[in-house]
Amino acid sequence: MKLYHHPLSGNAHRARLFLSLLALPHELVEVDLMAGAHKRPEFLALNPFGQVPVLEDDGVVIPDSVAILIYLAKKHGGNWLPDDAEGAAAVQRWLSVTTGDLAFGPAAARLITLFGAKLNPDEVVGRAHTLLARLEAHLEDRDWLVGTRPTIADVALYSYLSSAPEGNVDLTAYRHVKAFLARIEGLPGFVPFARNKVGLFA
Repeated sequence: MKLYHHPLSGNAHRARLFLSLLALPHELVEVDLMAGAHKRPEFLALNPFGQVPVLEDDGVVIPDSVAILIYLAKKHGGNWLPDDAEGAAAVQRWLSVTTGDLAFGPAAARLITLFGAKLNPDEVVGRAHTLLARLEAHLEDRDWLVGTRPTIADVALYSYLSSAPEGNVDLTAYRHVKAFLARIEGLPGFVPFARNKVGLFA
């Protein structure tokens, strides 16, 4: 099994994190985004969208981090993705958050400080705090986003939430969110997301 990734990509990290939590042997193949390796024909043959991560599993190619989480959970993951309709829908709700509020809030704020993205800092940081306030309320009386044990919903949100301070998004006021991140960090097989000296970590 191969995971094509880049160490600064939160999307790639969530796939790497889940592989590690499942204790699945895999080879990490770093794609040099700065050199444009993700736009070369050999990589575009794996993912025409030119994005990491991509999972290659015995001839099966899965692009996109959320798709990878679902694939691994269905094939190897036990209780990481509920079988019942209500539980599966609840997980999907949070997976949708990763491509909406999370991507356009904490992840976008980090793009500004780390890569110089031409985005409005006040707008994306404000959007990040709106999401964090909603998460804080949701986690007030529960340990995990869905049910009583971790699911791929928790894995999907971790990387960009934990790195939010790199985008000048302060987590200090969000006690329940910070405890949630610590619970994920305490799971057997956890691998940390690379921390960069930018934003509040500078």
